[in-house]
Amino acid sequence: MGLATAKIVGRDHIVVLCDARQDRLKAAAAALEELGMTPTAVDCDVTERRAVADLLKTANNLGTLASVIHTAGVSPSMGAADYVMRTNALGTLNVNEAFYAVAGERAVIVNVASMAAHLLPAEMVPVDQFPLALRDADAFLEAMMTTCNIVPEEARSGIAYAVSKSFVKWYSQSQAERFNARGLRIVSVSPGSIDTEMGRLEEQAGAGAMVTNAAVPRWGKPEEMAELLAFCASDKAGYLTGTDILNDGGVIASMTERARAAAATG
Repeated sequence: MGLATAKIVGRDHIVVLCDARQDRLKAAAAALEELGMTPTAVDCDVTERRAVADLLKTANNLGTLASVIHTAGVSPSMGAADYVMRTNALGTLNVNEAFYAVAGERAVIVNVASMAAHLLPAEMVPVDQFPLALRDADAFLEAMMTTCNIVPEEARSGIAYAVSKSFVKWYSQSQAERFNARGLRIVSVSPGSIDTEMGRLEEQAGAGAMVTNAAVPRWGKPEEMAELLAFCASDKAGYLTGTDILNDGGVIASMTERARAAAATG
């Protein structure tokens, strides 16, 4: 999704790419260069606060920072619960706080949450512990692991993913007023099952079944998500902040209606 979005944003803006994997970073930069763009590629692990701060400084030094589209993240199949939580939740915190520190008026950050944040029952979302992340990252991580540990070990990465994406959604809503005081916008987008390398990793873990049961029974295309992400980051969406946009092909809508219909028929 990140590369597809960069191809759109790069038509009118200088693009700075980042990735923790050099092979993907080089491939993405080459793809943009083929389109006549001149991206700046930065090796960056979003879990490293100093590296993220340096990344944002690099972007800011290239000109006026217009937007950050934060697509970095990992799925349950890619690691243990603490790795998933650290990357998705604390990585998002690091990127957003670094953006807040350097961005000028009218800049916007778009975070990627997930349909999983809309599927997790409210009673399993430790939202009262989320503000800990702003004060004590270690205490936050410990609290999140306590939540994940209520399920068997084999299910913890999945819970960590849903909770971490719930945090992304919460952060993007709860910090809107603070960001607006600086003239900044903050938005999150929750994709459904998207036909990417990471998305396909979860195909056998339930994502495939949800695709077939969606109102739109197919995988979403990265280019479809990219159009939405790019719009959110544009001046055309100047009134859009502090909210999450669910773009899941109707999965949540279908599940909700089917549950209602089943309850009505007994």
